[in-house]
Amino acid sequence: MRIAINAIIPQSGRLKGYGYYAKEILSRMARQHPEHEFIFVINGPYREEHIFASNVKPVIVSPPARYALSFVYWHHILAPLALRKYKPDVWLQPYGFCGLTSGIPQVLVVADLGFLQYPQYIPWYHRWFYQLFTKIFLRKAAKIITVSDYVRYGIIHQYRVPAEKVSVVYGAARIGFQPLSWQEKEQVKEGFADGREYFLFTGGPHPKKNLMNLLRAFSLFKKWQQSNMKLLITGSLARQDDAILMKLKTYKYRDDVVCLDYLPDEQMAKITAAAYALVHPFFYEGFGLPIMEAMQSLVPVIIAATGSMPEIGGDAALYADPADPDAIAKQMLTLYKDEKLRNTLIEKGKLRVAEFSWNDAAEKCWQQIVKAAGQ
Repeated sequence: MRIAINAIIPQSGRLKGYGYYAKEILSRMARQHPEHEFIFVINGPYREEHIFASNVKPVIVSPPARYALSFVYWHHILAPLALRKYKPDVWLQPYGFCGLTSGIPQVLVVADLGFLQYPQYIPWYHRWFYQLFTKIFLRKAAKIITVSDYVRYGIIHQYRVPAEKVSVVYGAARIGFQPLSWQEKEQVKEGFADGREYFLFTGGPHPKKNLMNLLRAFSLFKKWQQSNMKLLITGSLARQDDAILMKLKTYKYRDDVVCLDYLPDEQMAKITAAAYALVHPFFYEGFGLPIMEAMQSLVPVIIAATGSMPEIGGDAALYADPADPDAIAKQMLTLYKDEKLRNTLIEKGKLRVAEFSWNDAAEKCWQQIVKAAGQ
């Protein structure tokens, strides 16, 4: 069988959560099925380590797709024309787009429906694109994969897609996220938090990640507890909106907030493993890899009681309403004051994260590819 893969994003230099999801699944499928050929359709220069096996053939289709209209042209005109030469049996689309002019059976992966649930956080041109094309893409696809039951439910009920057409393929934590020894944790804390314990926020500049309410919650925590705890924020704030930048300038506890840029994976893994807890108050999330990575690192988590996050956290997390800073702060205080609860959550997290596997994800994705090719 010959499988075409839309591989335009895994070739980029810095892979974020969804890019890792695609990379881990694609690399395993290629290696687990050497008898099949994989055509990686790429829109520019690629990294050799992302051509995972000898049965992977990279095909560059240019010019690159960078903006909404160029995405339309690339997916619907350029890529289908390029694939005519190779005659694939099926085409995997990991990034939510289908080639509407192609007759190849397609497997579509949809990460979330945030543009419907929180349209105020989506730039108008992206919102326009998704509102116009998502329904068409879902109809075009032979099979649909999503990353949680929460998103699956939204696809089925918002777009009237037959339930049997949509499958859930969970992600998992990155392998490099592991527990640290006491000495290693102390080194990380000395290097990034003046030797103090810290809460960790792994977010970045997007408003959906709810940093403003976390800062309000941290203020309440500090007011109630009078501790020397710090808050580490990872992800560049250079592109953050002015409201948060102004908030940080006048923030009462600004000396206890450490803002870090995007970090290499190895360093990010150490900062995660040395944290007192991960606080993940996102308004919405398709899956939530940082939650899994903290649990795998034996770090307890406080997460939003919305979207897919209760589905991922199970009984191994503390939950709070992301719109209520008081609720977030109370969970931070609860965790800080109850060491027994903290240890219980760590143990439950270790069991929880073991239920998610990249090998299982690759196999489930492969099953949908085979079914689509058979159609």
